[in-house]
Amino acid sequence: MAGVVKIKKASPVKMDERKALGLRSGDTVRVHQKIVEKGKTRIQIFEGLVIATKHGAEAGATFTVRATMSGVGVEKTYPLYTPLIERIEIIRRSKVRGAKLYYIRDKATLETRRLLRNMQSMNLSAGGMEEVEAVAEAAQGEASAE
Repeated sequence: MAGVVKIKKASPVKMDERKALGLRSGDTVRVHQKIVEKGKTRIQIFEGLVIATKHGAEAGATFTVRATMSGVGVEKTYPLYTPLIERIEIIRRSKVRGAKLYYIRDKATLETRRLLRNMQSMNLSAGGMEEVEAVAEAAQGEASAE
């Protein structure tokens, strides 16, 4: 019995659009994620650097985004085709020479330590600790943008 088989999509995600994004390491992205709290749904935006993509464009594909928030490095790993992601915007593409940018974690930490060490050696008396912290946060923001 040869009949016509109808294929139903199981996912509300526009898979062709996500596949066409061509997400790769070094991209700066803005991820719009749906969050459900107490029966209400809101959109939370997470913007950062893609440090890893895994499994290409197949069904189990994931990507990891790193951002610095209040001086603390935050990483989130998202499934590419999850319906909880409303939209993925690519803000900037950077030329990188590695598929996984895990070294960015250490680079940001070392940069902050180096700045703090230099500030302490200069013995800033006028600005105090607030100025040292402000410079350290600015350096981490620059390091995560690279």
